[in-house]
Amino acid sequence: MTSQAFDIIIIGGGPGGYVAAIRAAQLKMKVALVEREHLGGICLNWGCIPTKALLRSAEVMHLIKHADSFGLSVKDVSFDIKKVVERSRKVAKQLSGGIGHLLKKNKVTVFDGEAKLLGQGSLSVSKGGKVVETLTAPHIVLATGARARVLSGFEPDGKIVWSYKEAMVPETMPKSLIVVGSGAIGMEFASFYRTLGADVTVVEAVDRILSAEDEEISAFAHKSFEKQGMKIFTKTTLKALKKAANSATLTLEHNGKTQELNAERVIMAVGIVGNVENIGLENTKAKVEKSHIVVNQWLETDEKGLYAIGDVVSAPWLAHKASHEGIICVEKIAGLKDVHPMKTKLIPGCTYCHPQVASVGLSEAKAKAAGHEIKVGRFPFMGNGKAIALGEPEGFVKTIFDAKTGELLGAHMIGAEVTEMIQGYVVAMNLETTEVDLMHTIFPHPTLSEMMHESVLDAYGKVVHF
Repeated sequence: MTSQAFDIIIIGGGPGGYVAAIRAAQLKMKVALVEREHLGGICLNWGCIPTKALLRSAEVMHLIKHADSFGLSVKDVSFDIKKVVERSRKVAKQLSGGIGHLLKKNKVTVFDGEAKLLGQGSLSVSKGGKVVETLTAPHIVLATGARARVLSGFEPDGKIVWSYKEAMVPETMPKSLIVVGSGAIGMEFASFYRTLGADVTVVEAVDRILSAEDEEISAFAHKSFEKQGMKIFTKTTLKALKKAANSATLTLEHNGKTQELNAERVIMAVGIVGNVENIGLENTKAKVEKSHIVVNQWLETDEKGLYAIGDVVSAPWLAHKASHEGIICVEKIAGLKDVHPMKTKLIPGCTYCHPQVASVGLSEAKAKAAGHEIKVGRFPFMGNGKAIALGEPEGFVKTIFDAKTGELLGAHMIGAEVTEMIQGYVVAMNLETTEVDLMHTIFPHPTLSEMMHESVLDAYGKVVHF
């Protein structure tokens, strides 16, 4: 066993950890990164990227099914679920390998193994249960991520009851499935499987799906998914699960009544818990609340020289938030003067179901609750030339402004490619743009982005095309 000294050590090679490591190397630090499984973390290997590859296959299938409306004739349409999965895994492998190249290019020393904090400024690296290295550094960043939350009595078994991992690599296409949880993960899987023909039922404990979104967006999404043939149960609790050889029966309580649902597979998508176990936190002063490490605005824990970023700290649990935290954390450590703490209200959220959902800032309800007098603008996809030409007339853009100052408080979208458009509003909010600035901005024609302009105009009674 050897001992090596570094300027900074990153534990975890996901979108928070590897970005932090690269930025630290750019700032001339001697950097070590410890990863126990695969570079790129859950995001690149079992989350953001491979799910988008799956959803792309479903999107192509959706377009083929509607080929006639585009003047095209396509016969004998089918799919091979094994090839769909194979493509998804290839995309993930390609990007994960790219992370290894980037780390090597930036001279980051990567250790393959499990890290455990030993006390201030030191940790061990184990492989196969045996300690193989001891590393020291004045700064250690925890980027250990999170895992799927498991409900007692409803644990995934990898065969009948799936976690997100099994849902990404089905060996055969289930004819029916139940998705428990209607957040971004749940609705993306529900959308993927429904588009490919499965009978999909969504079960949600609260009163609406996609509950993190503006209520108007949630309601529109609910109607759209039901129109596609999904069955959705809100305000519904799980009571029991009974498994058979190739199916499962869920006992639910809905509107005070008990009923049973049967399906070939069940996908559990009920949130996450932080990976805080077995990393030596007991040897530090760091605090943990509800499975997540407590940090201040600079990502510092209560232990001097120990930091935490990404899914192992507070919500929102998003890859781009983790990456940005990694930059903030490292630049603060390096003493850069132009470092700013995270503006959580400017973190965009995206759900890649069909139709897509994207948002940033306050919802209408939260803007009112915060005491704002507001102006709200809306513009439908059916009023946009590009959307009609694409055959995507479903959806709308919603903007919320402070009536007194013209500050853009929030933006919410549902429809084709809104996950690509939302960043325009994010930039606008970061620059503290007002409604006047947005009104005076020229949007190219014909584009979906014109709806962003029209929604702003609508908030002030100036909408042109609807």
